[in-house]
Amino acid sequence: MSQPPPRDRLKAFWRELREWLRPPRRLRFTRAGGFFTIGVIALGLATLNTGNNLLYLLLGGLLGLIVVSGWLSEQAIRDVRIVRRTPHGVAGEPLTFTYEVHNGKRQLPTLALELIEADAPISAFLPMVAAGKSALARVEVTFLRRGVYRLHRFTFSTTFPFGLFVKERDVVFPGSVVVWPRTNRRVREARKVGTRARRSGAEAAAVAGGRGDYRSLRPYTPGDDPRDVHWRSTARYAQPVVREYERDASETLWLALELRTPDAEAAEIAIEIAAALAARAVGRGERVALVTNDTVIDAGAGSAQLERLLDALARARVRPDAPLMNLPVAEQQCVLVAAAAVAGNWADAFVAAEAG
Repeated sequence: MSQPPPRDRLKAFWRELREWLRPPRRLRFTRAGGFFTIGVIALGLATLNTGNNLLYLLLGGLLGLIVVSGWLSEQAIRDVRIVRRTPHGVAGEPLTFTYEVHNGKRQLPTLALELIEADAPISAFLPMVAAGKSALARVEVTFLRRGVYRLHRFTFSTTFPFGLFVKERDVVFPGSVVVWPRTNRRVREARKVGTRARRSGAEAAAVAGGRGDYRSLRPYTPGDDPRDVHWRSTARYAQPVVREYERDASETLWLALELRTPDAEAAEIAIEIAAALAARAVGRGERVALVTNDTVIDAGAGSAQLERLLDALARARVRPDAPLMNLPVAEQQCVLVAAAAVAGNWADAFVAAEAG
């Protein structure tokens, strides 16, 4: 694997150094807090110059207000635990993040708490979490590009009680968000070599939609056709059991996605084309398989198979030094999807440069 250029390594070093030097707790002024503090300092100087007892009393009250504000803001972010629920979603569509916040304090509530993701433009606000209770915060976020977004750290932030200062506390909480590619790109139908002619009449009913010859029984997996459930065996083993069939290879849409390219933008279009073809085929009840330079997703059908395919497409790494594809079937059975034309005897080919 090629090494990143020296400039990128230097940026990564400075980023890690800033993270290491970043204090876990921070206090900064708001605009109002800055003016308030300057006024207190000016009052202190005037008090020292005049020796007026009333000014001493006023100065003491204002300093006490600052101390109380710091103590209450510390209580607001102390003993707070959080659970992040990250959804799967499609690029360009809103994703709903859910944060469950638990206040571990026995007496004091947590007020005006803001949750900020340090690695993504995500923030949520909770006006109050009662002592010993939990509360939910939901926020909708739209990611414009597919991929895996790594989350590393939370920041608890509050301006409670007077809005003079912002108290922040960092909490390391690793996680990730998988954003699938769009599946609504308009593409033509894929051609498959040797597609079996449609049966009609009694023959079509006998094969039940082209399932093929019966092979064996196996445990049910999400995405299996409910019509394949073998109820007698299901009752015997107290768990769902389905019939497995020998399927004609021509009934499977094999998508071969070429990631070996320097054109990242065209490759993203190719990934969306593959996602659209897979979603359309699964919607028709067909079996779909995926081959890329890094992974192979075996043939399957149903919503669970589509999720596996979209998850693999979300994680696909486009790079010019990617390994060559290792096809488990012949090229004639595969539909190529690539950023640019690739030589080969493919059943069909979709080129992003031509799709636009």
